[in-house]
Amino acid sequence: MSHVEMSNPPKNAGTSDHTPREPAEGFGEDFSTLSVHAGEARQKPGDSITDPIFCASTYTFTDTQAVINYIEQNQAREEYGRYGNPGERVVERKLAALEGAEDAILYSSGMAAFVGLLMTKLSACDEVIFFDECYHRSREFCTKHLSRFGVVTRQVRACDYEAMEAAINPHTKLLVSESPTNPHMSCVDLERFAQIGKEYGVETLIDATLATPYNLRPISAGIDYVLHSATKYLGGHNDLLAGAIMGKKDKLEPVRKLRGIMGAVNGPQNVYLLSRGLKTFELRMQRHNENGQRVAEFLENHPRIERVLYPGLASHPYHEIAQETMRGFGGLITFFVKDADWRETANIVDAVKIPRIAPSLGGVESLIEQPLVMSYYQCTPEERREYGIPDNMIRLSCGIENSEDLIADLEQALRS
Repeated sequence: MSHVEMSNPPKNAGTSDHTPREPAEGFGEDFSTLSVHAGEARQKPGDSITDPIFCASTYTFTDTQAVINYIEQNQAREEYGRYGNPGERVVERKLAALEGAEDAILYSSGMAAFVGLLMTKLSACDEVIFFDECYHRSREFCTKHLSRFGVVTRQVRACDYEAMEAAINPHTKLLVSESPTNPHMSCVDLERFAQIGKEYGVETLIDATLATPYNLRPISAGIDYVLHSATKYLGGHNDLLAGAIMGKKDKLEPVRKLRGIMGAVNGPQNVYLLSRGLKTFELRMQRHNENGQRVAEFLENHPRIERVLYPGLASHPYHEIAQETMRGFGGLITFFVKDADWRETANIVDAVKIPRIAPSLGGVESLIEQPLVMSYYQCTPEERREYGIPDNMIRLSCGIENSEDLIADLEQALRS
């Protein structure tokens, strides 16, 4: 498999005062510059250095002719808050630039983005194929809710490309996977995944939330749609909910129109928080990557740990693919406590002093959870086995704290 394109973006992109920066191609050296400036006008309203927060629910026209011109000429301006917000447009352009995509659509959450895309693309009798390692709410939406409208969901073993091909039929409209997957951290061969879609005329979606645009660029590998829960690393501070879909502009246009009907838009304060969080995106990701690698290596060598799942470790089954396609491996680590039942595992989670016990990931604060309790408590033991959630599994999201402090804290917890 060839490596992801690493060429640098044009250095003179977006030099006009009011022209947004163009998306980068590959992982250019100026990723942090894009995080700070992409999508923004050089001179902003009120001569402010930051983009203002637009709290308006509706937008006015000077006269009737202005309304007609807007409709007939498809002018780029706002009309009603459910269809868009000036601050939202800035963040969408910035996200598209970071992803190397033509366009991005911002949603109120990652799940809203996922639902919005599938509701646009799928109709009764259509089928969607999932790799089975996925966020449980994504699975639930498809199997319990889309099924009510006649959409069929098929699940195949993660990274089993032959099984995915075998499951494709004339009704198949979408292939879906995360990369890395949550919480097993399996990494998809993106070029192969995209090629299967192209060969059978089926669109492809990758949820790259755990990787982020800094570490992984699915668009460059030929993937049609990239999903992010911007609540995680993109926002980065555990203080907002947001989601985004990226891809080609023409493919996303019907998705944007349905979002305007559904109303799954973000509030102006959240848009501002996301814009602010993205300014430090590269700096935070560098620390997340560093902490994840160091903590994973510590855990792998600890006598109380049975196994560690982290793409940056040579022991990971998809380490080679991760090395070929990813710049870094993020801050999320899944590990298993040796010879521990669920209560002994919970004792370790309770004993740490720096990570907080909570769902989610990707913020500056480290978070820890026991998936059996946090996300799968109401599942039967048989269901948990089917989903690959054993009693001794712990998921740790490394924040940006000092890695030595995190390691010392885990060391004392594992002695408990």
